[in-house]
Formats: sequence, C-alpha cells, structure tokens
Amino acid sequence: MKKLLLVIALVLGGVSMASAQKFALVDMDYILQSLPSYEMANEQLNQLSLRWQKEIENVAKEAESMYNNYKNEMVFLTDEQKKAREAAILAKEKEAAELRQKYFGPEGQLYAKRQTLMKPIQDDVYNAIKKVSEERGYQCIFDRATSSDIIFASPRIDVSNEVLAKLGYSK
Repeated sequence: MKKLLLVIALVLGGVSMASAQKFALVDMDYILQSLPSYEMANEQLNQLSLRWQKEIENVAKEAESMYNNYKNEMVFLTDEQKKAREAAILAKEKEAAELRQKYFGPEGQLYAKRQTLMKPIQDDVYNAIKKVSEERGYQCIFDRATSSDIIFASPRIDVSNEVLAKLGYSK
C-alpha cells in the first residue's frame, strides 16, 4: 500500500512539474524577413559582396590574360623574360587570392561588415523574445527555423507575431 501511494505521488508530482513548464516557438526567418532594417542590411551586404567579387574577377582575368599572352609569346622570349613573366603572373594570381581572403575569408571584411550590420538587429530580436518570454512565463522558446528536430508544432505556441509586435511591426 505504501509503495502504491509513493508511486502515485511520484507520478502526480512528475505530471504537475511537466505541466508547469511552458514552451513556445518562434520562426526567426519569418521575423527577420519582416524587418525592413534586416532587408536593407542584406541588400548592403549583397552590393558589397558583388562589388568585391567583381574586383577579384578583374584581377583573376588580368592574370589569365597575362598567362595567355605568355603562352603565345613564349617561343620569342629569352629565359630571363620567361622567368620575369612567370613571376608577374604568379604575383597577379596571388593578389587575386589575397583579395579573396581579405574580403571573403573567415575574418574578412564581409564577415566584419555582417557583424556590424546584423548584431544590432539580432540584439533587438533577442530582447523582444526575452520580453515575450518573461511576460507570458515561458521557460524556453525554440527557433523552429533552425531546428530540424521539430517535426510538428501547434501554431498556438508560435509567438513570432508577438515578437514582431514587440519590435513595432504588426502582421
């Protein structure tokens, strides 16, 4: 009898603890796509990326053109001239690689610019999510956009529109 009461007490305690926790979902992609500042920042990054890519392509085309000229004129060049041309071609190819690293590398200018533009937006979204969580008593809010583990979730627990409202955008 005592064992049965203990088991019932544990089950009821577990059920009450599980029901006391509140969870919600947000869709970060949806939220970010709804923010004009995010769209403007993305457009700026795309323009910078295209401009830098074009610059790199121009340097790479110069190197390719230098190589093609070298191949065509190779029979007329002395050994010294060949070495000089090869060195110039290698220097131009190295310049293109360095530009690529400078602009698009792991610590390149595009990464730094993305951090500068996106960090304030991400901070605002985080603070809005935190406010919604505190007001509604959620212990945890998951991002359904990045979580591949969520197969189905009721639309009732999606608080994305509330987060947008906190940010001053209604949908």
